[in-house]
Amino acid sequence: MRAVLQRVSNASVEVEDQVVASIGSGLLILAGMGHGDSSETAAAMAHKIARLRIFADTAGKMNLSVLDIAGEILVVSQFTLFADARRGNRPSFTDAMEPGAASLLVEHFAEALSREGLKVSQGVFGADMKVRLLNDGPVTIQLEN
Repeated sequence: MRAVLQRVSNASVEVEDQVVASIGSGLLILAGMGHGDSSETAAAMAHKIARLRIFADTAGKMNLSVLDIAGEILVVSQFTLFADARRGNRPSFTDAMEPGAASLLVEHFAEALSREGLKVSQGVFGADMKVRLLNDGPVTIQLEN
């Protein structure tokens, strides 16, 4: 599983000119599932993300987690995180999980984040989404497990 976390002041997802999800302060998570990922992988990633200290404390140091600030989460599926562009000019996505299984695993990941005590919203799996965000910092973190 690969995830790109962006600390945001707010973020939203539109599908067909309709806002389908939005959050205030928290994390926009672009989540990609690869071969070999499982519900255990997704749960471990959710646990790590919930506790990752990337929000500023009163001294301005990154000492607080999204849980600590009662932040929100917006999960957007993104198979392109598994792009392999080492050869040629057209990326290959053969390392990305098959869509049916990936959809279920993204859902499991969102549920695991909710079980961690976070308010979670989601984009629409497989849809042409327009993602808007106000990056806070900017802070962008890549995770893989």
